[in-house]
Amino acid sequence: MQKEYISLGLMSGTSGDGVDASLIRSDGITNYEVLKNRYFEYDKDIFEDIHKLKEKIFKKKDLNTYVNEISELERKITLFHSKATSYFNDKYKNLIIGFHGQTIFHNPTEKISYQLGDGNLLSQLTKNKIVFNFRENDIMNEGEGAPLTPIFHQLIASKTNIELPVCFLNIGGISNVTIIKDTSNFSKIFSQDIGPGNCLIDSWVRKNSENKFDKNGQLAISGKKNEIILEQAQELFSNRPDKNKRSLDTNDFDVSFVRGLNLEDGSATLTEFTASIIGNKLSNLFKNFDYQIKNIFLCGGGRKNDFLIKKIKTYLSTDIKISLIDKLKIDGDFIESQAFAFLAIRTLKNLPISFPNTTGCKKPCVGGKIIEN
Repeated sequence: MQKEYISLGLMSGTSGDGVDASLIRSDGITNYEVLKNRYFEYDKDIFEDIHKLKEKIFKKKDLNTYVNEISELERKITLFHSKATSYFNDKYKNLIIGFHGQTIFHNPTEKISYQLGDGNLLSQLTKNKIVFNFRENDIMNEGEGAPLTPIFHQLIASKTNIELPVCFLNIGGISNVTIIKDTSNFSKIFSQDIGPGNCLIDSWVRKNSENKFDKNGQLAISGKKNEIILEQAQELFSNRPDKNKRSLDTNDFDVSFVRGLNLEDGSATLTEFTASIIGNKLSNLFKNFDYQIKNIFLCGGGRKNDFLIKKIKTYLSTDIKISLIDKLKIDGDFIESQAFAFLAIRTLKNLPISFPNTTGCKKPCVGGKIIEN
C-alpha cells in the first residue's frame, strides 16, 4: 500500500481575486480524499496591484524593469498565503504545501513562467514543507509549462462513473481542455489551452465599472454584440502567428478591439468572441480524434456564467452534453487547488506531473522545487 500524505494546495488563478485552498489526503497516484476547501479573497490593494503590474509586463526584460514592484507584491502575496495556511495549521501539522503562486508572466517561447510567491519565506512562516515553481522543469524540457492539471483530471475520471472518453473544460482566466481516453495510461491524456476564458470579459468590466466580473453574464445579456468588430477580431485571432501554442497567458489577449463600445455592448461582444473561440476550437479538436466524446464537464469560475456557456453550445458542431463538474459531487471552484495539492505529493515522490501530450515536453517530467522545513 502506498504511503498517503496530507497536502494543502494553494492556487491563485489568472483572475487574481484571491486564493483557493484545498486540503487533501492522497498517495499521489490512485487515491485522494478532499478534507477541506476554502476561498480567501485578496484585499482591494493586492487585487489592484496584481492587475496593474501584469499590464506592465509583456516581455521577459520587463521583469527586471519592475523588479522592485515585483518584490514588494511578492512579499504581500506570500504573507497572504501564510495567513490562509494558518486556517488549516490549527488542526493539521507538518503539511505538504503545494504553492502555485500568482502568475505574473507566462511565455514558454522565452523559456519562462513567473509566479509571484516566495517559497522560502512561506516555509519559514508556516513551518511546513513547501513545493513550488511547478512549471520550470517542464519548460526546460521543451514543454510549455501548462496545463498541469490534466493528470488530476485523469484521477477524477478514474474515481467517478464517467463514460470514457471524456472532456474536461476548465474556464478560468484562460480556457483549457483535457481529454481522457484511458484512466490507466498517462500517454492517453490530451490537453492544451484553447483560448481566453474569463480574462477579456473580466478586464473589460474592471476597466469600465466598479465590478470585477460580469455575474451570470447579465451585462452581456443586456448588451448587443457588434458584428463588424466581432468578425474582425475572430479573423485576427484565427490568423495569429502563434496559433500552435499549447499554453497561453492573459497577456496574449487584450480588449482594445472593443474600445469605444459601452459597457454592455462591449461585454456582449467579448462574450460572443470568447464563446466562438472555445466552441470552434473544441469542434476542431474533436474532429481529429478517432473516437466520439459524449460529455464535457465544466470546471472553473467561467462555468457559472450561464450566458457564456449557452453561447459556447451554439458553436459546437456536434451534439454533445455539457454539464457542470459539480454534478459529480465535485466542487468546480477547487479543482486546481486540489490538483496542486496532488502534484506536490507527486513531486515529493519524484513522480512526473507533465507529459508530451499535455504540455509538449519531450518526456514525462517531474516538476516543482521542494523546500524542507
